[in-house]
Amino acid sequence: MHIIFYGPEGSGKGTQAKLLSEKLGIPVFTAGDLVREAAANDTGHIGEVCRESLQQGTYVPDDDMCILFERKIVEAGAESGWIMDGFPRSEGQAIFLDGKLTLLGTNINAVIYLNISEEESLRRLIARARPLHSGSTELHDSPDRIKKRLTAYKVRQQKVLDFYHKQGIVFEINGEDSVENVQKKILGLLPHDPS
Repeated sequence: MHIIFYGPEGSGKGTQAKLLSEKLGIPVFTAGDLVREAAANDTGHIGEVCRESLQQGTYVPDDDMCILFERKIVEAGAESGWIMDGFPRSEGQAIFLDGKLTLLGTNINAVIYLNISEEESLRRLIARARPLHSGSTELHDSPDRIKKRLTAYKVRQQKVLDFYHKQGIVFEINGEDSVENVQKKILGLLPHDPS
């Protein structure tokens, strides 16, 4: 299966993606991890863009995020199932992904939309307090950086959801419920219940 976890930062995408990954035996590709990895290890243009985005508390531009995910998709192989956490974050990224998967002869099976309030997102992210990158003493999850990212997310949210609603593959879940309840709902909503 090819599954996207969508929602604001702090909605539990990472936690739920990991649980589902273990259940289905397929890998998770996480936007934040790819960006931090490129920032730490890539000495070219992509690495520079990722470092700058982390420093400013903004999202990596669409074109560069598409390159990061294209590498992962090709590396994984079209026949492999996977879960994406934090990508696509814009309509442009969704269109890119759709086109790439069509060329590879596959498609997205489900978009799991974890919906939480901005207040809850802010509370969870401040508590999480991730560093900018490995070894950094500066916070990626500072209040100012969080608010910038949440504002950028909200601007793009409806177009991404509309894109996938047209395909009939969006499953909305209240992300403020307990981890266990959210997991049960996800397993029950998938096109083929893996349990």
